[in-house]
Amino acid sequence: MRQSIKNIKGILIYTGVIFSISAMYFIYAYFAYPAVEEQETLLSEIGEGFGKIGLGLISFIYFRTALKLLLGKGKLAQRLLPDYTSPINSSAFNQLLTWLNRTHVYFGIAAVAVILLHIAMMGFAEHSHILFFPALLALVIWQGLFGLFLTWRYSPDELKKFSHVVHAQFITGIAIGIFAFFGHILIDD
Repeated sequence: MRQSIKNIKGILIYTGVIFSISAMYFIYAYFAYPAVEEQETLLSEIGEGFGKIGLGLISFIYFRTALKLLLGKGKLAQRLLPDYTSPINSSAFNQLLTWLNRTHVYFGIAAVAVILLHIAMMGFAEHSHILFFPALLALVIWQGLFGLFLTWRYSPDELKKFSHVVHAQFITGIAIGIFAFFGHILIDD
């Protein structure tokens, strides 16, 4: 039980640190950079739609992670909560988790593609000076690339092992969420 609390405490500390640094950078960027006037074009309106779809896909993917934690399944649950036994023993939830595990790859591919379309259509060049956006772009490409290596059957075993370690990290998802949150607040002002 003590190990579980230590692992969860580590993730909460990481989240707090990333959130705090991002908040400080947000304040700096808010006052340091002039506001970019939003130009409503057909392309940007379509890009906003892709952004909402991307948010839904990312939410779906992390719902799978939350369900795995709730049911005490998977390596992340075993690392974070080694002593945990789920009070829920439902075959419906287990079937849902099985389906989510099978479709995760497809939703992940769709999420990366849709988010990259969102970034391109919203005018990345206009906002690239704000560090949230290059960091987000790098993290999305990172997740997509290492997820690809996991599914590509011609990947060497060492690359697959490394890809699993860096792709299946909660810390990347936390950073993506925090950077996207502050970046969108900054430009939607």
